[in-house]
Amino acid sequence: MRKTATIIVILFLSMVFVGGLQRAVAGGLPAQQVASTESYYPPPESAGGWRRCKNDEEVRKLAGMDPQKLDQVGRVTEALYGGPWVLLVIRHGYLVREWLGAPAMPQTTYDVWSSTKSATGIAYGLLLDYSRHHRLPHDAQIDLDSKAYSFIPEGYPLTDPRKADITIRQLLTMTSGIPGESHGLVGLQVTPGGGEFEIALGRQRERLGASAAKLYATPGDGWDYSDAAFSHLSLIFRHVTGQEISDVMKAHVFQPIGIENSSWDLEGGGGNIGPHTNAHSGLHLTGRDFARLGYLLLHGGEWKGKEIVPKWWIDLATKSSQSLNPSYGYTFWVNTDGKLFPGVPKDAFAFMGYATNRCYVVPSLDLVVVRLGYGPTPIGPVEIPLGSIVATVLK
Repeated sequence: MRKTATIIVILFLSMVFVGGLQRAVAGGLPAQQVASTESYYPPPESAGGWRRCKNDEEVRKLAGMDPQKLDQVGRVTEALYGGPWVLLVIRHGYLVREWLGAPAMPQTTYDVWSSTKSATGIAYGLLLDYSRHHRLPHDAQIDLDSKAYSFIPEGYPLTDPRKADITIRQLLTMTSGIPGESHGLVGLQVTPGGGEFEIALGRQRERLGASAAKLYATPGDGWDYSDAAFSHLSLIFRHVTGQEISDVMKAHVFQPIGIENSSWDLEGGGGNIGPHTNAHSGLHLTGRDFARLGYLLLHGGEWKGKEIVPKWWIDLATKSSQSLNPSYGYTFWVNTDGKLFPGVPKDAFAFMGYATNRCYVVPSLDLVVVRLGYGPTPIGPVEIPLGSIVATVLK
């Protein structure tokens, strides 16, 4: 019965999605639906948080969305998913709708899983920009074409001589040749006494026997979604800056934009390399605070007139980075070719993690959509909320 009900729900959402997109996208966006020029930035939750649409009239007038269709999305989501979750919509700086799955509250934090990778990408935007402006300790120089292992002394001796050619660019775009999910290395599952960074560097096998010791392809010649590759970024960041990714992000990004309720897991230690920031998973955020991060990128990295994240990095990171997988930018999933989110504007991009943890950003619609929870896993209609929400945008 549940399978049948799920199919019915998917068909219903698809009808809502397709019907609305003909108005919202196919004919081009009307001027009033392009990103608002009003400079609004929400205060922290402790100081009042996001401004809100208080009724259906304000949803239409201030957010330019169809409240009845939004409510349909909420009802379907509540029927389809159990357990704690949150789905919220931000448009023109207004918290338009927020749905919660019991027993979640607005203050509930969730592990955003691999959405963490995009936060790591933001940290690397800061790092590369600091290098450009000679703001790193000892005037360290690092750019996208720098050799990654020149900043990882723990990586020597190399377990594969080809690793010497891996660049920062390749780590950030999943083209390093380090094995990942397609080659049996899913996550970094340690054996008793083992260490995550040792697995990432190819010094230990993970619990099920997979290894990162040998590259599956020459760097730049293959694409694989690799947590092992991403762990390298944590070590590099620490060696170049003398600080952890999590600490820099908290001080230079999270606090300035009002993120108050967050944590970031460490990995390693206990006699092994580390502990250091988990670059590929383990960032914990509330839905409202995750929306702040998306809203920051929506505004080109600016917050209250101050550049928090360099715009040049956001522009680069949120578009296709290579041809092996055009739906991947620099740590962000992107819609540059229109295939990742069919029918949604091509400037859309997303933080995307396991268990359908998402933050979608659609700059041309001035829209941020956050979905967090403990499931479902990435099987089924996991991207439908974005399409159905885009379909509620009014002419």
